[in-house]
Amino acid sequence: MSAPTVEVEELNWRLVEVGRVVLINNKLAAIVDIIDQKRVLVDGPSTDVERQVARLQDIELTFLVLDSVSRGDNSDAVKEAWDASDISSQWASSDWAKDIAQKQRRSELNDFERFQVQLLQKQRSLAIGSAAK
Repeated sequence: MSAPTVEVEELNWRLVEVGRVVLINNKLAAIVDIIDQKRVLVDGPSTDVERQVARLQDIELTFLVLDSVSRGDNSDAVKEAWDASDISSQWASSDWAKDIAQKQRRSELNDFERFQVQLLQKQRSLAIGSAAK
C-alpha cells in the first residue's frame, strides 16, 4: 500500500533563495549566494549596490525572483538575467515601489508644498463627505 500524496501549498513567498530580489536601503539587488543563516552575498544590476555581504536583518525580501541566476554567478551574469527578466519595470509598476516613491517625494517637500498638499486633502475629504450625504 502506498502512502497518500499530499500537496503542500507555499504559505509564504518570502524565502531566502539564490536569485531572490532584495531591497537594501531602497535600492534593488539580487541574492547571489547564501553564506550562513544570517548573511547573504548580494549583487546589484548597477553601481548603486555593489557585490557585498549583507545581513538578512538589513534587507527586505521582495516578491521578484531571477530564475536564471545560479549560485555564485558573477556581476555580468546577474545584470544579463536582470535585463532578461525586466525586473526594473516590474518593480516600478508594483505598489510597494510606488509607495516608496511617494514617501520620498513627500519628504522632499518644502513648507509651501506641504501646505498645498494639506489644502488638497481638505478639498478631497469635503468632496467625499458631500458625495456620501
